[in-house]
Amino acid sequence: MDYRIIFNAVGVYFLIILLHVGGFSVFGQTQNAKEQIKSTYNQAKLGNLISQWEEEHRLNTSKIGTALQSKGWKKSEKLSDGSFVSVQEIGTDGTAIFYTTFSTPMGQASRANALYSNGLLNLGLDGSGMNVGVWDAGVALTTHQEFNGRAINADQSDEINLHGTLVTGSLISTGIKPDAKGTAYGATALTHDWTRDKIEVAQAAAEGLLLSNHSYGIKTDRVPNWYFGSYIKVSQDWDKIMYHAPYYLMVTAAGNAQNSYDNENPNFGKTADGFDLLLGFTTSKNGLTIAGANTQFGSNGELKEANVAGYSSFGPVDDGRIKPDLAGEGSTILSTASAHNTSYQTSAGTSMAAPSVTGSLLLLQQYHEELFGGYMKAATLKGLALHTTDDVHAKGPDYKMGWGIMNAKAAAEVLQNKDYTTLINEESLSQDETFSITVTANGIEPLMASISWTDPEGEHINRGELNAMTPALTNDLDIRITKDGETFFPWKLNPAKANEAATRGDNQVDPFERVELANAKGEYTITVSHKGTLKNGIQDFSLIVTGAQISLCNIDIPSNLDLDSSDETSTSIIWSEAKETLFEVQYRAYGTDVWNSALLWDNKAPLSNLEKGTVYEARVRSICSENAVSEFSETLEFEFNGAATELYSYVPLSYNDGLEVSVYPNPAVHQISVQAELSKDAEYSIVTTSGNIIKKGGINGSIDVSSLSSGLYVLVVQDYAGIKSTKFYKN
Repeated sequence: MDYRIIFNAVGVYFLIILLHVGGFSVFGQTQNAKEQIKSTYNQAKLGNLISQWEEEHRLNTSKIGTALQSKGWKKSEKLSDGSFVSVQEIGTDGTAIFYTTFSTPMGQASRANALYSNGLLNLGLDGSGMNVGVWDAGVALTTHQEFNGRAINADQSDEINLHGTLVTGSLISTGIKPDAKGTAYGATALTHDWTRDKIEVAQAAAEGLLLSNHSYGIKTDRVPNWYFGSYIKVSQDWDKIMYHAPYYLMVTAAGNAQNSYDNENPNFGKTADGFDLLLGFTTSKNGLTIAGANTQFGSNGELKEANVAGYSSFGPVDDGRIKPDLAGEGSTILSTASAHNTSYQTSAGTSMAAPSVTGSLLLLQQYHEELFGGYMKAATLKGLALHTTDDVHAKGPDYKMGWGIMNAKAAAEVLQNKDYTTLINEESLSQDETFSITVTANGIEPLMASISWTDPEGEHINRGELNAMTPALTNDLDIRITKDGETFFPWKLNPAKANEAATRGDNQVDPFERVELANAKGEYTITVSHKGTLKNGIQDFSLIVTGAQISLCNIDIPSNLDLDSSDETSTSIIWSEAKETLFEVQYRAYGTDVWNSALLWDNKAPLSNLEKGTVYEARVRSICSENAVSEFSETLEFEFNGAATELYSYVPLSYNDGLEVSVYPNPAVHQISVQAELSKDAEYSIVTTSGNIIKKGGINGSIDVSSLSSGLYVLVVQDYAGIKSTKFYKN
């Protein structure tokens, strides 16, 4: 169907174009967008860090060379299990730190496919125009048929690496072999080897890079026990990068050491229990550390089953922070191989779980830019991912899979419903300041509020103390929800009871806090405060709220359409009022294909440039957000004759005696029943909040809704007495 915009309401012109085409044109990360990000950074500080690390790298290279000669080490080697190992640096205690890859030669389940064209949300996202950094044991085979020129050897390295090719394919493969399709299959990957990873990432972040993937880490059988879970210089350095480049987020694999027995003195349990196995940058505060999971999903993207993979390394880190942060599918992933340009290989491990998450995050950044004209800060992106995970087993986070399974579909829906049922605010808290906001629970889904912040680097780094519990957190923010004198606290974990379920209380170690209330009703106050002295006197944070009635907007189908007034060239139509609701009005000459479309906040619209003696039809729908749109009303038909214009043919949406409709149970699980006085010919339609009819039929008893995804729907009932709509929620 063709549409022509006649006029528009401020700030929503782009929105209505998107609604009409049913997807998104791709803008990608333009140079202007990068320059805008760069302009917010302290480039001098980043430059100083890069210079400092360049000198450290030079000294480390010299130390490594001396150690190789004196101890007979190999600089790098491929082990019998297929993993690649090389000496990366010398630790502060003189320990040689070996990096290794985290996959085993042998779907991605982040729900990113819901964001594709013809996916469950049909958003048309594929990562086109977006860049993602990949650091690995070596660069990818950039000439592979799946990359189509979108894998760039950013190091100009001759070291083509199988593992780097597998990871890059999981991110960006086109899908020539459909089972090997990458999560962000239109994106460009900048591939590097890990030799100068920290330096190169700092340089790329300073130039506006948003995301990088690191499916490697410190080899667990070559470090002393005190390294496990420690916040060391490597952890601190990566936190520095993310703090000084606040749009950049590092995603790293947790590791595959669960059954290694390498930590003989874990901070919880016995060695065989598999706890306390995270090392190096996986213990950084500001990045995302990804566990591996085995998952099963239904046809609508709902999580049916999930368990931590048998290889995935567990937390906690020594100060008790929630690590890993979340989990992705990492088992039996088919991806590109480096043998030749058409080779493939299956692989498993957290190495493959991480790029699934990284690609999903890239799509969410693309979507945010297309909706709102800019990118999220890393704290917002990280907070969005942790806010919308699928909880697994006991409520709340744990030290095996963090906050749960990545759910890109749920995250995208939070973006879609921004300022309707969700809030996504980037705020700042100054010394001794308190931030508060009052929200009304929508009564349909749990009220949930979370804060996320990119924390300054930890002041204390471990230099040899076993299981040191000194918190790495520098600026300790707190979120609380209150109502009628009752205070609701965020989730927290206790490293001394690492195998037990999360509790609620004062979280003093994590730079992400989440409070959730089931069955919330009425008004609540969300408060963000801080403890002690804020480093630098201020701390940026991101607040995300879901399950609230942010707007009074009404997505019911507009009713009571009627003619208002007419003159020689135009007529006006009116309909029932609705607070804070944007209306789209469409009209056209009867029998033609092109609708003229207008956006306005009033419940009255002038229709102009009309020709006398012509029959026109008009219709209206309500818009609350990109994802919350009603069906169009029944058409209002009239013959235009100047001041004598009259209705031509019009069936009202309801008569004076009215059609009253209600639905129960609400929320529903398996079926709903319609309570109304209906004829045997009555029909129903179930409509998504984006206006798509997904089920319809005659009303004969109950209506089966078991196959619907969880969420808000509109039930439209049509009978001889008129048309009525009502909302219901599917659990």
